[in-house]
Amino acid sequence: MAENPHKVTYELSRELTLFQLTMMGIGMMIGAGVFLGIGKAIPFVGPGGIVLTFALNTILATGTAFSYAELSSAVPRAGGAYNFARIGFGRGISFSAGWIEWFASSVAGSIYAITFSKYTLEYLKDLGLLFWLPLSLGPCLEKGVTILIALFFIYINYRGASETGFIGAVMTLGQTIFLLFIGGVGLYIAATNPERLLNFKPFMPKGWLNLFIAMGFTYVAFEGFEVISQAGDEAIAPRKNLPKAMIYSVFIVGITYILVSFASVVAVNANHPDITFPVWEWIGQFGEMGFKKAIERLFPFGNFFLTLAVIFASTSALNATIFSAARASYALGRDRMLPAVFAKISKKRKTPSYALVFSGVIILCNAVLLPTKDVASSASIMFLFLFFLVNICVIRIRLNMGDELTYGFVMPFFPLFPLLAIGAQALLAVFLIHMSWLAWIIAPCWIAAGIVIYHFYSKSRVVPSESEIVVIEEEIEEPAGDKYRVMVPIANPNNALSLVGTTIKLSRNRDARIDLLHMVAVPDQIALSDAEKYVLEGKEGIVEAMLYLMPRFPVTTAVRHCRNIARGIVSAVREKRVDLLIMGWHGSRVDKRFVMGSTLDKVISRSPCDIVILKDCGNRKFYRVLVPIFGSSNDGYALRIADSLTESEGEITLLLLRGSNKDMPSERYVKELIRKTERSGIKAKMTTIQDNTKAVLEEAEGHDLLVLGIIARKHSYNVKKLSFQEKIAHRYNQSLVIVNEAKGIASITKRWF
Repeated sequence: MAENPHKVTYELSRELTLFQLTMMGIGMMIGAGVFLGIGKAIPFVGPGGIVLTFALNTILATGTAFSYAELSSAVPRAGGAYNFARIGFGRGISFSAGWIEWFASSVAGSIYAITFSKYTLEYLKDLGLLFWLPLSLGPCLEKGVTILIALFFIYINYRGASETGFIGAVMTLGQTIFLLFIGGVGLYIAATNPERLLNFKPFMPKGWLNLFIAMGFTYVAFEGFEVISQAGDEAIAPRKNLPKAMIYSVFIVGITYILVSFASVVAVNANHPDITFPVWEWIGQFGEMGFKKAIERLFPFGNFFLTLAVIFASTSALNATIFSAARASYALGRDRMLPAVFAKISKKRKTPSYALVFSGVIILCNAVLLPTKDVASSASIMFLFLFFLVNICVIRIRLNMGDELTYGFVMPFFPLFPLLAIGAQALLAVFLIHMSWLAWIIAPCWIAAGIVIYHFYSKSRVVPSESEIVVIEEEIEEPAGDKYRVMVPIANPNNALSLVGTTIKLSRNRDARIDLLHMVAVPDQIALSDAEKYVLEGKEGIVEAMLYLMPRFPVTTAVRHCRNIARGIVSAVREKRVDLLIMGWHGSRVDKRFVMGSTLDKVISRSPCDIVILKDCGNRKFYRVLVPIFGSSNDGYALRIADSLTESEGEITLLLLRGSNKDMPSERYVKELIRKTERSGIKAKMTTIQDNTKAVLEEAEGHDLLVLGIIARKHSYNVKKLSFQEKIAHRYNQSLVIVNEAKGIASITKRWF
């Protein structure tokens, strides 16, 4: 049955301002992490360590916030880390990212609901309002309040983005004012009573390694900027406002945490008769209520102000985490990674109602069934895994797709911040086992369940995205043995045969297999679902090439489509672990931003394998071949390629040029190159012309092939000055072969990262 052309689709409403986004991030961060975290973490690190914990976590969170800000400005869609991983790594990893993000945000919501319940009931108990309650019913009442507050904010999220943003902003503004007030009072107390600073002695009584345990446990308090990335479909001017909101929120929250943790230590008078041991131990004995007990002693009505701050903080954080969890599962449903019901939008409220329901179930189950410490630790470790992945994504996407995306924010000192964050997050995750071994069971089990769901459900149903490479047709018959893999991208029938003859020559002396690839160029204005309409010409070229290659080599074929041809080719090279890539070049330079064109430049700079580029070679025989030598890493490879292409009775001339140090290659260097080739008929010739470009062009006039080694540029765009090899490539109008050999760490990095 044909689809109804008048079918109405419902989208999320775009209503969130920069202020609301910032408040949403702050609201998600300022919650259980500081209220429950100080009392739980201070026994591990002592008084100085608790302040350092939040200070160092602020620095670490800033690095990851930069990654989120850059990626969100380029991909402003609901889904956050799921979207980033989809672009950076493809479907499988992206499902895991979305799956982790959904659970992490949901578990964080459980913590905030528990925090609200604990602090509110404790305050009512202090006021004597719960005297009538039997002691045995206390835990049940706590769970009941937890469930009620979670259900209330699930309903608020259902009401719509504007209601969610407005209420969240009001709650967050209130909590921030209260906490900054508490921090300010702490500074005043320390200034007027300097003896309170003695509470910081000893500064780190349990040693420095325990700092990693405390940082890992409280890291959940810094995950709020992640919720901002989920608002890409609902934010006003998302490319500009999402990055600003993330950076503002981390900075404000970091300052607030440092002030509040400082205030909690100086709040207690160590000389009070009730304090019979060090202040940090006194705070630690109360566990998750330690922060409350300390602030009660900071100033009159401290308990009242703290309870107000907790009510504002926990509810705004709960509001934000429900929003984030629902959007993460909505994104999975939108792309059919999860059942389509997750992507259903309420017609009236324009909110993902079913995603909210499923997220609410996870929040309630964790809040009711797990101890507080294990809930917090589970959330922290899941966010550490998630942020670890996002920091890898930002590097991979910048390197592979930096020129395809439109960035609203680009982080400074790339890739310093994500690299530092990756190392620190891995370390914190390992140390977190000392706080909760159960978290290291829950988190891997959830991830394993996601892997099973992906392979048995999502993999066959996922909707292709605009950024990914999709296989249209592929014929794969893996040959026996470890063969030398040669890939030949075929654009159309007109250039197919011009590549075949050279491919045979370069592969005949190796136990090679040939991979023929056609990347379908789908115009931006055409839907990727219509890519098959553009396949025919490329398939004709592949069939024609196969007729000549199959009698000599095992041949496999693939037809794929991708918005960016260069990325599609490089992806295929990595996937098939290609050793040699052979491509054709028309020889012109239409766009001055590129040396050899937008596709070739990117392929040369990003491919992890050896590359041979052919210009006007056809199926000719070459008898007089010129190879310029100037002491580069490609000299030997250029000579080996020339040897493969030169007829047995032909002659190869090495033209010695001045290198970057202005010296000619030494006689010993040249003899070693010739010796490795094991071919007779190679001669070396020196030139007296100072200009290398002129020397090569003049000498090449007497030859029928020029083989030129060229060094891959670090950047494949914005070319301001051509090297002499690049000038030669453009000016030489006869048969030309350009080569680049993959070597060392650079090749390994390109292949794996």
